[in-house]
Amino acid sequence: MTGDAKSSSAARPAPVICLAGPTGSGKTAAALLLARELDGEVINADSRQVYADFPLITAQPSPEERAACPHHLYGFLPATQKISAGQWAEQAAAKARELLARGRTPLLVGGTGLYFQALLRGIADIPPLDPAISARLEARLDAEGAPALHAELRKADPAYAARIHPNDRQRIARALEVLEGTGRPFSWWHENAMAAPLCRGPLLVLNAELAWLEPRLARRLDLMLAAGALDEARRARARCDDPAAPGWSGIGAAEALAHLQGRISLEECRRLWLRNTRAYAKRQLTWFRARPEALFLPPDNLTAVLEEARRHWTAPA
Repeated sequence: MTGDAKSSSAARPAPVICLAGPTGSGKTAAALLLARELDGEVINADSRQVYADFPLITAQPSPEERAACPHHLYGFLPATQKISAGQWAEQAAAKARELLARGRTPLLVGGTGLYFQALLRGIADIPPLDPAISARLEARLDAEGAPALHAELRKADPAYAARIHPNDRQRIARALEVLEGTGRPFSWWHENAMAAPLCRGPLLVLNAELAWLEPRLARRLDLMLAAGALDEARRARARCDDPAAPGWSGIGAAEALAHLQGRISLEECRRLWLRNTRAYAKRQLTWFRARPEALFLPPDNLTAVLEEARRHWTAPA
């Protein structure tokens, strides 16, 4: 293949299958079926499951599930390091191309809507920014708290502020960093300066209703606690006890740390963890249901998921 042909091939979006859905909807079981039937390998598309310290708390695939087929981009970051959707998308697309070159089917599996958007629709082509802006905002977050800066963002960029939680430090900081560094709101970049998508393929979504999810989420949380979730958090705390670290910002990790620091009881830890998980699942459902490209499937019918994947997948020549 000539250099020009290689460049042209690399520029084309890589074919993939995306499997999404709210937390607790059964994505792992569906992914293992797709991997077995379509000769695939799983690439993580969940922003919390990138952290090495929290395999149990973030419900990463178990060692037995990983043994069933190769899994990629799980548990590769320390709690102190953050990763943007754009950075993740570049790594995921590179891994997808690697799998395709080996004749395997890339299966992007997770619940982070922004990750799928970055991969399939492109992400805002924002220029590099002065690191001093980010450091200054992090200091303000520590001093004033995320809700105060979210209120500031709401005035400057109401469209984007409405899409994120008032306690989402990372996204609040990024939006304010872009505003200060470029003079334009984050939402403007998303509307007017999108880079080309890195991948193409169906977005299959397990359409689990909250009433169906709620008992499953409660049962899963109790199993996590019984399996040693607090011990996992205790070990992670020995490596990093800064509650502002990116790895601690996820649901479950934040509540566990608050309990270990003596700020809340175990009962309150479980209550908040379950409440916040349910609220997150609701936000995920809202996000995916607003995506015109999403193909909704029943979470308890894996045969239907497989049939839809087969219908939309054409292995590259």
